[in-house]
Amino acid sequence: MAGLDKRVASYQQALEGLQDNMTVLAGGFGLCGIPENLIAEIRRRGTRGLTVVSNNCGVDGFGLGVLLENRQIRKMVASYVGENALFEQQMLSGELEVELTPQGTLAEKVRAGGAGIPAFFTATGYGTPVAEGKDVREFDGRHCILEPAIRGDFALVKGWKADWFGNVIYRHTAQNFNPLMATAGKITVVEVEEIVPPGTLDPAAIHTPGIYVDRLIQGEFEKRIEKRTLRAGGDHANP
Repeated sequence: MAGLDKRVASYQQALEGLQDNMTVLAGGFGLCGIPENLIAEIRRRGTRGLTVVSNNCGVDGFGLGVLLENRQIRKMVASYVGENALFEQQMLSGELEVELTPQGTLAEKVRAGGAGIPAFFTATGYGTPVAEGKDVREFDGRHCILEPAIRGDFALVKGWKADWFGNVIYRHTAQNFNPLMATAGKITVVEVEEIVPPGTLDPAAIHTPGIYVDRLIQGEFEKRIEKRTLRAGGDHANP
């Protein structure tokens, strides 16, 4: 049983083996459910030339944005530039290679990678620059393009709770891309808010089974809000 224990003692140990020019998958949507401490450890290590696959690239000064600031990302595969001015600047200047991908297609590319499916056809993107250079076939009268799956050398995942064996539960919308990324990494590292003993979690509530998880660490999280919107006057009783 001890051999199934996925816990590691430090963030250095959690990312042992990460090297320049690797592909890193990062869960999260905006700043919701991002593996912020694992990202900070990449920043500390100074690993460069990375291809990063994530829905977006954080914001200026936080999340994946800190890797942009340190010029550690060579290529970004994402669906959204978001609120990150530096991402936009590096993309427009040509300093950063960017592969913008429709959000649903990005999710399916990662899911397919985790499921061992090398590629799939989708109608999304046909007739747009997204389809350039890709195989096209017709299914039921609709033109579809062939999209290759995505796998990564490392998958960085943020969970809510996990047991020692790496069975993970996500909290509300922080689930987002995290379960998909967890299946598609050669090495999957999960950081969570709480680690509990085996047998504590309801098996029916598990989102990511421990078979996908290689390393597990408990961290403390800042949980920034990307854009705070408040109702004028503060009267929540009226619609």
